[in-house]
Amino acid sequence: MIDHDTYPELERGTVAADEMSLRPQNNYVNVLVLRELQSHAVFTTNGQDADLANVAVGDGDERDGYSPGLMFMRKQTGSDRRFGKALQRDLDLFDEDEDECTMQVNEMCQDCPECVLYGSAASNDGDAVSITSRVVYDTAYTLRDATVVVDEKFQNAPGGDYAKTAEATIREPDFFEPGTLFPCVVTLRDATPTELAFVLAITRQNKRYGAATSRLGRTKNHVLGVYAGSEEGPANLELTRDAIVGLRDSEETDYETLRDVTGAENIDPELVGELVRESFQQRIETDGLALDRVSPDTVSSVIDTATSDAFGEALADQRESSRAFLDAAGE
Repeated sequence: MIDHDTYPELERGTVAADEMSLRPQNNYVNVLVLRELQSHAVFTTNGQDADLANVAVGDGDERDGYSPGLMFMRKQTGSDRRFGKALQRDLDLFDEDEDECTMQVNEMCQDCPECVLYGSAASNDGDAVSITSRVVYDTAYTLRDATVVVDEKFQNAPGGDYAKTAEATIREPDFFEPGTLFPCVVTLRDATPTELAFVLAITRQNKRYGAATSRLGRTKNHVLGVYAGSEEGPANLELTRDAIVGLRDSEETDYETLRDVTGAENIDPELVGELVRESFQQRIETDGLALDRVSPDTVSSVIDTATSDAFGEALADQRESSRAFLDAAGE
């Protein structure tokens, strides 16, 4: 079972399955993640250019700026939702005579844990309602400048003949380089322990993000920690800035300036993970955030359960609770 009795640390930040309410409360669980690209990836909104920003980092005279690459929130949630729906099918959540849930707009089933947790628009069914997502994503930023993490590639397409005339090259979309790191937080609000386990299962197992995921976008999600309480944790941008400063100041590196960090050819993901975790904890203390870290043993146990075949039974129980939650909207 994945409940408060089995995991009392989750009582703060989650709600019991039989206490799900349509009225929002301030129960938050923050899942701290470091996304590491293990192949080239494409993150673009116009189909061609990488998404970029201009960001300041550091304080006082040491303040500097750089242009990080971005992984917009929809690039994360879209991929996670597709994986979550596939995970439900893998766990035999649906009966043989049921229509399995889809990502098609206005055609989601609104009858599964994924729909009720991640939200969905009202379907063509007259009895359907709009469901607000209780999983919060935000834009993630690279630690290094776009000049070192984004690459423009060109290709020729001359045809298959032995002899042919010269043709213009074709520019492909901008590619993010392997090894690019994105610190980020996935936040759940008023979720049950099983819903949290569901998100952790998705985060641990989903390995593709961005465009053309059949060929690109291989990603490793490092779960750095889980923090529960009554408010959201630090923003992705804060954690990224802190990690850059931490890399410059670390005794394990030879960086002298912030620009040395943002312009580095590569960065150690293990060290970055440690710095991001330290940043999150320090901001809890300095900003007085009402959050506590869930012990690593508890997180590991929940992930082990959520990534096993036995999780299907817990998810089926959650489906019944999600149905009751949704039925309350029609009363």
